[in-house]
Amino acid sequence: MEQLFTFSIFSENRVGLLNQISIIFTRRSVNIETLSVSPSSIPGIHKFTITACCTPDMAEKIVMQVEKRIDVLRAFYLTDDDIVYQEIALYKVPTEQIIAEKQLEHIIRHYNARILEIDKSYTVLEKAGHPDETEALFHELQKYGIRQFVRSGRVAVTKCDAEYLDIYLEQQDQRRKQLEA
Repeated sequence: MEQLFTFSIFSENRVGLLNQISIIFTRRSVNIETLSVSPSSIPGIHKFTITACCTPDMAEKIVMQVEKRIDVLRAFYLTDDDIVYQEIALYKVPTEQIIAEKQLEHIIRHYNARILEIDKSYTVLEKAGHPDETEALFHELQKYGIRQFVRSGRVAVTKCDAEYLDIYLEQQDQRRKQLEA
């Protein structure tokens, strides 16, 4: 049965690696829902956070293929129960609507959105949360004339005490020390 998985991939920051990883999903007819890449807590290591719907068996195969890439240190697939996650959405709405519609102020407060910038012609709002929350605010704001809307990909950390990559690197270091002894 298909479900949404979050793939955490740790790698060196190399040109073309994103293409290699996306091809692995494409070859298996698995659509990438969201994608976020950033430096990780380990200097020189980047973290790809990818969401995709597939079966657990397919998720395992994708991780095995991704880990075959030379520049990839380690890859994991996780469920929503394994992680804490968020995304950020930006909404650009006409300023005159915010001034004219008192209900709009109530909506902004209800969704805990922040005002990032106010201009004569537009106001930019920010909402951090789960996709259903950012989507719900989008639908509320549509009646007031959204000029622009964008959502980030998922960013996530595991519920584990340490990052899975840190645990893996520690195990590798212990294995190396045993071999040297």
